[in-house]
Amino acid sequence: MSEKVKKGFKMPTSYTILMLIIAFMAVMTWIIPAGQYQTDDAGNLITGTYEQVAQNPQGIWDVLMAPIRAMLGHEPTKAAIDVSFFILMVGAFLGVVNETGALDVGIASIVKRFKGREKMLIYILMPLFALGGSTYGMGEETMAFYPLLVPVMMAVGFDSITGVAIILLGSQIGCLASTVNPFATGVAADAAGVSVADGMIWRIVFFIVILAMGMFFVAQYAEKVQKDPTKSLVYKQRETDMEHFNVNASQEVNADLTPAQKRVLWVFVFTFILMICSFIPWGDLGISIFEDFNTWLTGLPVIGQIIGSSTSPLGWWYFPEGAMLFAFAGVAVGLVYGMEEERMIKAFMNGAADLLSVALICAIARGIQVIMNDGLITATILHWGEVGLQGLSSQVFIVLTYLFYLPMSFLIPSTSGLASASMGIMAPLGEFVNVPSHLIITAFQAASGVLNLVAPTSGIVMGALALGRIEIGTWYKFVGKLIVGIILASIAILVLATFF
Repeated sequence: MSEKVKKGFKMPTSYTILMLIIAFMAVMTWIIPAGQYQTDDAGNLITGTYEQVAQNPQGIWDVLMAPIRAMLGHEPTKAAIDVSFFILMVGAFLGVVNETGALDVGIASIVKRFKGREKMLIYILMPLFALGGSTYGMGEETMAFYPLLVPVMMAVGFDSITGVAIILLGSQIGCLASTVNPFATGVAADAAGVSVADGMIWRIVFFIVILAMGMFFVAQYAEKVQKDPTKSLVYKQRETDMEHFNVNASQEVNADLTPAQKRVLWVFVFTFILMICSFIPWGDLGISIFEDFNTWLTGLPVIGQIIGSSTSPLGWWYFPEGAMLFAFAGVAVGLVYGMEEERMIKAFMNGAADLLSVALICAIARGIQVIMNDGLITATILHWGEVGLQGLSSQVFIVLTYLFYLPMSFLIPSTSGLASASMGIMAPLGEFVNVPSHLIITAFQAASGVLNLVAPTSGIVMGALALGRIEIGTWYKFVGKLIVGIILASIAILVLATFF
């Protein structure tokens, strides 16, 4: 007689957790009073104008429809389809690139080059992703990098968590310490009526301190795993991960590229450079060269019409243009490699299929906002913060403001959405207790940034974990101590800033 195997608790999948949160928020729409604020011409909420309105509780139908509405768009919640389709095209592009074997050879070359000093990769790559997050809010765009970096980290003796941490922690620590990020600092500064340059020194302090903490934390974990692979939090799935990411093959191949593979890597590198350049808001940084070039090019007789008069300059691109770039680049890779059409299309489709689950999870995560907005409870939660933070000392006010933005960032993971919704209320409150608006913005960014490292409502977090094949419970075990350290360091810096 076979023995009964005891089943311990197993953390639900990301999809189940998100649907449970959607259902919970639907229940809250029956309990939390519905309300709304008046808005100015720019759409910013006006302090002191909150009023309760008729309750609009969300039912079972609304819960089931929330991911669908989130994917397709449901005012005032923005559609997730552009992000999801972008992810699918990244997968399609990588599918064609992987078919050429060029990445396997490239990974083998990196492993060989950094033999004995693998930790240098962490200290080189994390600041690069952090700069992207700090300057232009690099978030969903990072989805393209996980399938590339995770196998590299595994090949040099680390694990999949290390690869995910370099990108997710790096980019979101950058967002936490946004310096000129137009989607966080820019929107918040505009709503608060101050310059983006105000408070820059404190955001730079945040960037240096928190990034140093993050790099040290990841490097220590990676070194521990390299010395003893059983210390990895994902050790039990290591073999299946290595098979999934094709790590064994990448370690065995010769590190010599064929001429066709070299052409593929040139297209590969150029595509990512173009993507990064296209997403940076050059106009907001006072750089107009790309806009001027686009105007000149599209204004040329005949040539301008052939190219297309609706062409967007670099800096104006977003996910639709990014999806177009990767779709075109996938075809270009097949052509420069000399791949047969049928083989190329099959690789293209298989690559897109590999990231379908990631594309879907972004929509499910956004379904939480759909429920909250349709249930009219977002404004009420903001109003509770408005009432609770009045009449405090500068130091207490800034700490409570930071703590207030932690749950708010969980409920509204969009930094631009949260900034637009709250900064018109919070900034004037700060002035009454001698806390400058720029410090309110810094507190908002710091809280939003730390939640965007762990929040299951964030498509960036859930997408990253899905790509790295990491359960959210495992991620919490890994990052828990760092999150506590970041929160304490953030509060200390904010309190210190009130004295200057």
